[in-house]
Amino acid sequence: MNRKTTKRLLGSLAVVGAAAAMAGLGTFATFTSSTSASHTISSGTVSIALGATGAANRLTVGASNLVPGDTVQRAADLINNGGASADNLSAITLTSTASPSSLLDTELTNGLQMSIEKCSTAWTESGSPAYTYTCGGTTSTVLASRAVIGSAIALSGLSSLTTGSTDHLRVTLSLPTAAPNTMQGLTSTISYNFVGTQRAATSK
Repeated sequence: MNRKTTKRLLGSLAVVGAAAAMAGLGTFATFTSSTSASHTISSGTVSIALGATGAANRLTVGASNLVPGDTVQRAADLINNGGASADNLSAITLTSTASPSSLLDTELTNGLQMSIEKCSTAWTESGSPAYTYTCGGTTSTVLASRAVIGSAIALSGLSSLTTGSTDHLRVTLSLPTAAPNTMQGLTSTISYNFVGTQRAATSK
């Protein structure tokens, strides 16, 4: 056997021997240790609602033939119905819009003015549909008189910030006595959107 053949043979034997050695290493067990944990994360609920159509929500009932000095009163329950899994709210705001719109809602001073009060008990309703309301408990101001249209209007003193609570509201629209002749024969449709904002974020 010549020298080159001998070298090739020795090299092949070395490769086979290394492969066998590595295969042999795989047959031995190794020590391991592990641990694990899991937990459930769930989100809360923010939910407010107006009362059912009827005495608990008259905001869908319109009014016509207003003249300067007239008022329109409509009751509505505002309910925090987030449920047991919900947190309290940090704020509730009101955005009011008009579509169709007219000078009745665009004139800030002599156009429709809005105020909101709440009663500690449900309002006692009289009249239909020229509603008037009396409070058998205590009244407080939620929104002082201002122009009817506004965005993210702050509402104060609401119990419905707390989950499971209800505010008995009375929304009053008034047409000022100084309303000019140019406001005759006009129509505006006012929409009310109450928005509840979650509590401040915290560590859980």
